Amino acid sequence: MPTVAALDHVESILSDKDQPVVLFALEWCEFSWSVRKLFAAAGIPYRSVDLDGPGYRENDWGGAVRKALAKKTGAVTIPQIFVGGRHIGGATETFDAFNSGDLHRLVRKCGVTLAEADVADAYGFLPAWLHPRKPAA
Repeated sequence: MPTVAALDHVESILSDKDQPVVLFALEWCEFSWSVRKLFAAAGIPYRSVDLDGPGYRENDWGGAVRKALAKKTGAVTIPQIFVGGRHIGGATETFDAFNSGDLHRLVRKCGVTLAEADVADAYGFLPAWLHPRKPAA
């Protein structure tokens, strides 16, 4: 069960109008890295909340915030992405939203100006071990 402090912390982060795109991530997670790479390539400014980072290690604060995040989203996986307080989902849902143009629309709706980026397919940022492989001859 998440603590009131952790639930309040998540809500505080999500209500910050100056940083409407929020990535709840783990520093070591390849899927978090994939979303970071997409956002960098697409010029999407975001706040990264690294639940295993230095500010979240003491007294398992990251674990408490992760429980609050799971209660809010219904998802226990990381990363979890929000735009303007709206839950987008994990990495694949974010890639789908990017590819469909929905992510850009949501980010712009929050007042963020985006430059045109040359990203054809967000799924190209996934770890290489997930990409289909051709059989060896």
